[in-house]
Amino acid sequence: MRDFLTQIHPVPEALLTEYLSHWSEYHVPKKTIMTAPGEVERYMYFVVEGVQKSYYLHEDKQHVIAFTYPPSFSGIPESFFTQSPSHYFLETLTESRFFRLPYEKHQALMQEHREIETLFRKAMEFFISGMVQRHYELMAYDIKARFKAFAERSPHLFQLVPNKDLASYLRIDPTNFSKLLNSIKL
Repeated sequence: MRDFLTQIHPVPEALLTEYLSHWSEYHVPKKTIMTAPGEVERYMYFVVEGVQKSYYLHEDKQHVIAFTYPPSFSGIPESFFTQSPSHYFLETLTESRFFRLPYEKHQALMQEHREIETLFRKAMEFFISGMVQRHYELMAYDIKARFKAFAERSPHLFQLVPNKDLASYLRIDPTNFSKLLNSIKL
């Protein structure tokens, strides 16, 4: 986690050590809903092991919006940062191990240390940039271009995530997803 955070923004070693000391380890079995609609995300998670997905349910159909896996943050970010109810689910696909930090401690450390606040501002900039790119691809690309862009950016997810979840994430019918998957070499 130390290396991951340092790549986002350098923080003095003593401060980073103090900050990391407030995170606690947390284990979750596979197929566990960690956050559901209506619940407020109380923790920020850092994924050490496992894969998770966030998704909406509409007319009993899952619409996958994101996957998290090591090394990355996880949770429902807008619920965490605004302390408002989530509109969607966070579920583990596999047994998962995290470090987690409560909202109150995160806020206190950001208020006390400008470097921690800068670190998370920069992390949010990367997150927003990625979300805008994903939104653009969903709006502007046809299914083949979406599939190809995803395959180039995240080929490892084909081994980690069920095809039905990848198809949902890419907004591609599962039959068309299978055809595209069979047409490329990963």
